[in-house]
Amino acid sequence: MDVDGTVSDRFAPVREAFERNFTHRGERGAAVAVHLRGRKVVDLWGGARDVDGDAASAPWERDTAQVVRSATKGVAAAVVLLLHQRGLLDLDEPVAAYWPGFKAAGKERVTVRHLLAHRAGLPAVDRPLTPAEALDPERTAAAVAAQAPAWEPGTDHGYHAQTFGWLVGELVRRVTGVSLGAWLAAEVTGPAGADLWIGLPEAVAARAGRCGPLPAPEAAGTGLKARPKRAVSEAYADPRSLTRRAFGAISPTADENDPAYRAAEMPASNGVATAEGLSRFYAVLSGELDGRGPLFTRETLDLARAEHAAGPDRVLIVTTRVGAGYMLHSPASPLLAPGSFGHPGRGGALGFADPESGVAFGYVTNGFLKSVTADPRAQALVRAVRESLAAG
Repeated sequence: MDVDGTVSDRFAPVREAFERNFTHRGERGAAVAVHLRGRKVVDLWGGARDVDGDAASAPWERDTAQVVRSATKGVAAAVVLLLHQRGLLDLDEPVAAYWPGFKAAGKERVTVRHLLAHRAGLPAVDRPLTPAEALDPERTAAAVAAQAPAWEPGTDHGYHAQTFGWLVGELVRRVTGVSLGAWLAAEVTGPAGADLWIGLPEAVAARAGRCGPLPAPEAAGTGLKARPKRAVSEAYADPRSLTRRAFGAISPTADENDPAYRAAEMPASNGVATAEGLSRFYAVLSGELDGRGPLFTRETLDLARAEHAAGPDRVLIVTTRVGAGYMLHSPASPLLAPGSFGHPGRGGALGFADPESGVAFGYVTNGFLKSVTADPRAQALVRAVRESLAAG
């Protein structure tokens, strides 16, 4: 497999791990990028542009972008935190203070902080939305506004797989008067030159490759268990479980390759990015990049990675640590170090920052595995980054 791009000598182990993903972990097409204190030290890509395509006739190019699924959540959370930083919303105010209709069905005390930390009790809706309904922000906002919580808000946490985006998307629209994706482009990714979108513009749509499922890789050498615990498997198999309902909030499953799906704004799941764009985003959030940033003040940075919830997740059925919209380093969702914050995408993508080391990381792929919070290919790359830093 030919791998293109550049990597500094210090980070040569990342190139080796990236190549091994193709030879040993079933990778079809992917890219990885790493910034170190604002300097790009890894920018690699390889394989086929499309998961069902041919690397010889349609190779992954330097500017190929891909759907990053729930890695979108970390991007959306930054918008909410930046609005808080600017004094435009308060994390401890009830959501209904900005969105009056939200207080229905016992949600009067649900705060903005609850939304970010997956503690609102709203991981599922009683009636799943169709793919067409899910692309309509008025429909999605109405669905979560009418929904009664599955538990007392603020008392526990459970991953809001789809509803997270519907909730924060409407909150941002109420506060700013524009959509979350539009605010992101104008205030963050556009000025930073980051190829990352929530709501893929038609002008760049041709750069996005086709995605799809991959067969599971062999367990050997992945550093992760090949099979989940029985409780996890049973939760995903049971149509009545909160797990199945949360991940099935859109039914039937939307076609992620549909241009209409990619053009819509679903801030929990349909962001499209290059690996370099995802790494650049986290670099400018947490440090200086090309004379810009950091966008987060020290207070906001501490807030993003402060532990807001920890323990068994009611939806994921594993122990997680959650910050203000971000996954934090844990056995279930390993990042670089204890101070790292970011977000994986189900089955592949990963973006995060580690302020102490100055690392910002982005990985995107067109082939999805069954992993939810820790993909073996992404984890191999993270271990290689850690090895490179340790070697000095």
